[in-house]
Amino acid sequence: MPEIEIPNPEEIHEKTENPFSRTVAMAVAVYAVVLAIASAGGHNCSKEMVMAKQEEANAWNRYQSKSTREALYRNEIIKLEAEKEGAGGTLPPARQKLLDWYVKEEGRMKDDKKEIAEGNKEKHEKGAQDYQDEVKQMQKKDPYFDFAEVAMQLGIVLASVAMLSGKKWAFVLSMILAASGALLTINGFFLLDGGKLLGGH
Repeated sequence: MPEIEIPNPEEIHEKTENPFSRTVAMAVAVYAVVLAIASAGGHNCSKEMVMAKQEEANAWNRYQSKSTREALYRNEIIKLEAEKEGAGGTLPPARQKLLDWYVKEEGRMKDDKKEIAEGNKEKHEKGAQDYQDEVKQMQKKDPYFDFAEVAMQLGIVLASVAMLSGKKWAFVLSMILAASGALLTINGFFLLDGGKLLGGH
């Protein structure tokens, strides 16, 4: 009668653990993809925030320059109007022409300031306020990507622990963290909650 080979207990254990290990390994691969997306989102968010801040600063610098010139023109207008009043309401043609030019330039500075602040919708040009809003938007988004990365990294660590030790509770906890990280990543892109949870303002 041929002998029946009894499998080694360690081999039986290894075979029963393989399906679980494969499941965890697949989960880790998915976690890594979500982590990469969260990382890319956070990087792009930070880059766009820096660029928007720079554009906002440049716009407000131009706005300040226009304000200074507007104030200078206003001072000259006041002087010439006082001179005109003192001369009985008339000025020499050259002086009147200068007064008219100052009035025109003052108006132009006001229009330029408005365009710098609000942008030009017809030309699809952004204004300082638009860049300011962009900065606020990026500031709301950024924390979601940061927390998503932390959640996904912790999820990968716990999944690795589960794979090595066979502890199912570690895998379950890793899935909870990964699901939280995925939701945070989605919210980082779309601000479904309006940025109220982590975005501050």
